[in-house]
Amino acid sequence: MANAALSADTDIPAVLHEPRGTASFHLKVFIGIAVALLIAPYLLYPVFLMKVLCFALFAMAFNLLLGYGGLLSFGHAAYFGMASYLSAYSAKVWGFSPELAILTGTVTAAALGLVFGAVAIRRQGIYFSMITLALAQMVFFFCVQAKFTGGEDGIQAVPRGKLFGFINLANDMTLYFVVAVVFLLGLGLIYRIIHSPFGQVLKAIRDNEPRATSLGYRTNQYKLAVFVLSTTLAGLAGGLKAIVFQLASLTDVHWSMSGEVVLMTLVGGMGTVFGPIVGAAVIVTMANYLATLGAWVTIVQGIIFVLCVLLFREGILGLIARWIKRPL
Repeated sequence: MANAALSADTDIPAVLHEPRGTASFHLKVFIGIAVALLIAPYLLYPVFLMKVLCFALFAMAFNLLLGYGGLLSFGHAAYFGMASYLSAYSAKVWGFSPELAILTGTVTAAALGLVFGAVAIRRQGIYFSMITLALAQMVFFFCVQAKFTGGEDGIQAVPRGKLFGFINLANDMTLYFVVAVVFLLGLGLIYRIIHSPFGQVLKAIRDNEPRATSLGYRTNQYKLAVFVLSTTLAGLAGGLKAIVFQLASLTDVHWSMSGEVVLMTLVGGMGTVFGPIVGAAVIVTMANYLATLGAWVTIVQGIIFVLCVLLFREGILGLIARWIKRPL
């Protein structure tokens, strides 16, 4: 077993080796994103940008599970939505400060992910996906019936409060920069996870789970760990969203939200670091600027999804990465 583990430690990273200079290239992209975030609120509406960032963080969390763990969840709205509800409730009813309210939602999503993940990872493929969907629907119906969620009205007029007691989040510009910092920290954390030894093993499990098992890795433990990490970050996105829009509603836990984050990930580029950001920006922009079309927005999104699958299966950033011959 020890020899197998040693073989795994030496073989797997070698197989997943990235081209030289990739780290410095990614650092430049990261700096470019940070600069763009500094300039953006002076060109675009800050609330719209905050929505993009919240959903981009949600999509990156989902991509960590699907793109690098190889696990397709149809129920990620459960963690996003429950975190949104708990953050909103703790801020409005319990009087928590915004950082504690968001932390409450994030911890709730992590705990829920641990319980649901322990059940779901016992199955693979479509069975895993169906179990996650069933569990998410249980959460949805719980939210419909529970008194603290407000039913179809949701939790409204959530106070933004003061971050750490002195940063007033009532100002949209101030809140935007807080959300931008959290987003960048989340991006940095996900990047570190992906490029750590843990991330290398995840990719090996994704590509060939029987081989990873034969090398001595306890694959179920790795899958559960990435599942919880993904749900925790999804919860962070949900908590942020509740504070930004001062609202938590059934839309956050509906199955369509799970479908939307899948769409964001696939359009942007599954298995790419920065692809979900692009995917979230595209889908949120469409939903925002095509809102006058009503229900036709869903049809337009469906057409774009079909075109993406047919024309560039790697997603927008996956296609660009192939053109420039650099991983993104």
